[in-house]
Amino acid sequence: QVQPVQSGGGLVQAGGSLRLTCAASGRTFRTSAMAWFRQAPGKEREFVAAIRWTGGSTVYRDSVKGRFTLSRDSAENSGYLQMNSLKPEDTAVYYCATGDPGIATIQLQDRRLYRNWGQGTQVTVSS
Repeated sequence: QVQPVQSGGGLVQAGGSLRLTCAASGRTFRTSAMAWFRQAPGKEREFVAAIRWTGGSTVYRDSVKGRFTLSRDSAENSGYLQMNSLKPEDTAVYYCATGDPGIATIQLQDRRLYRNWGQGTQVTVSS
């Protein structure tokens, strides 16, 4: 499996929007899910959102529901995290992950079950 490549992120004021992209190349790309996690300084990496590759159903952490939208383009092997109404507490390094964690919601939220990780991208929201 090839490491996913992330793009997007940056600095934005509170209330603004950013879009993160996670692209996995290669004909052998196979995944049952793509997820985003984030890690703020001094904190553990936490689940943000996940999408089941077949069907496209999504799971979000409560604090981002209604503000973040995760989608995917199977033909492009890419996922997109649209982040709106950003808050200072969303500031973190964001990581995308792919793999076969299982289809249950609790599995999709478990970072230990993903095998391929992107390089991380900084998202900073100023107040």
